[in-house]
Amino acid sequence: MPSGCASATAWPRSVGGWTPAGILHLPNLSHIVPVMVGDAVRCKQTSNLLMERFAIYVQPINYPTVARGTERLRLTPSPLHSDTDIDRLIAALTKIWTKPGLERRAAA
Repeated sequence: MPSGCASATAWPRSVGGWTPAGILHLPNLSHIVPVMVGDAVRCKQTSNLLMERFAIYVQPINYPTVARGTERLRLTPSPLHSDTDIDRLIAALTKIWTKPGLERRAAA
C-alpha cells in the first residue's frame, strides 16, 4: 500500500471527524460507511452538491434498497484513498451539510 493511503482499518477512525461536525454515520464492520440522511430528496441533493461543488462522487442509497426514512450516503473508500482524500470529504460534507436542510446532531 502506498505511503499515506488509508487502510480499511484506518478509515473508521477517520470517520470520527464527522461526529463533532454533527454528521451521523452508522458503525459498520466493513469498509463501507453509511452517512445517514433520512430523506430521499435530500440524500440525492447532498450527493449532487458533493459532485457539483467538490467533484466528489458519493452514492445516494434510497428506497427500495433501504427503508423509507433511512436513506443514506454510502461511502466506499479504497486503499487508494489517502488521509488527505478523507479529510477533504469530511470538510466538503461539513460545508454543505445544511444546504439541503439536513440537521446537525450533537456529538455524543
